[in-house]
Amino acid sequence: RLRLEWGLDRAPGVVGINNHMGSRFTADPGAMAKVMQVLGEKGLLYLDSRTTSSSVSERIAAAFDVPFLGRDIFLDHEKPGRTSVLDQLEKVADIARKRGYAIGIGHPHAETLAALEIWLDRLDEENLTLVPLSAIMRHRLAAGKYVAAVPFESD
Repeated sequence: RLRLEWGLDRAPGVVGINNHMGSRFTADPGAMAKVMQVLGEKGLLYLDSRTTSSSVSERIAAAFDVPFLGRDIFLDHEKPGRTSVLDQLEKVADIARKRGYAIGIGHPHAETLAALEIWLDRLDEENLTLVPLSAIMRHRLAAGKYVAAVPFESD
């Protein structure tokens, strides 16, 4: 709890947190309850990277009334090349068109950033809008356009 509060205090304006390399932690109901209690008190959201099918974070978030989002697509899980990242981004877009929003997670690798530059140039013609996670939580749909969020995890 102290470590989480310490980190959050040093990130003014943060709207939520995301797990990275924490599959065992997200499968632990007691550990996740401590996290969700803090997030609930601070009015922050939780984004689950869904790195394990054993994650209990959605259930625990609901118990603490914490807004919850889950990753739909990893853009570069295996540090792929630009073409495969573009393929993953197309999957993000397909999900957004079907559901109204999609969440992709990637790393700031050169290949991923290069693919994102190409993809971002196409958003208008694809009738897509890139938005922050907070917009997905607040609106789920934005002004008749589909929405997609692609936050980056630090290595």
